[in-house]
Amino acid sequence: MVLGRARIGRPGLLGAVARTAVITGTARATANAVDRRGQRHAAEQQQAYAVPAQPVPPPAAEPPGADLVGRLEQLGQLHESGALTDAEFAAAKARLLG
Repeated sequence: MVLGRARIGRPGLLGAVARTAVITGTARATANAVDRRGQRHAAEQQQAYAVPAQPVPPPAAEPPGADLVGRLEQLGQLHESGALTDAEFAAAKARLLG
């Protein structure tokens, strides 16, 4: 009674398919691991160089009529020095006067 002969030489069709599946699975697992590591590294770099947001303090409430004359004088000086155009000066003055 012959139980079967051992195959010598190239693997059969199933052996080739199995070997291809193992190689493909290993390559995919390696590629996924490399991708995850790269994403983790990029996230760490982004956090390391991120500038923390500083809260902006609310503007201080001015008492009514607080130094209106002084602010108008400042606007006049800026206008005379050429830092403000006529239109900018008129708009800023209108804002101050309400």
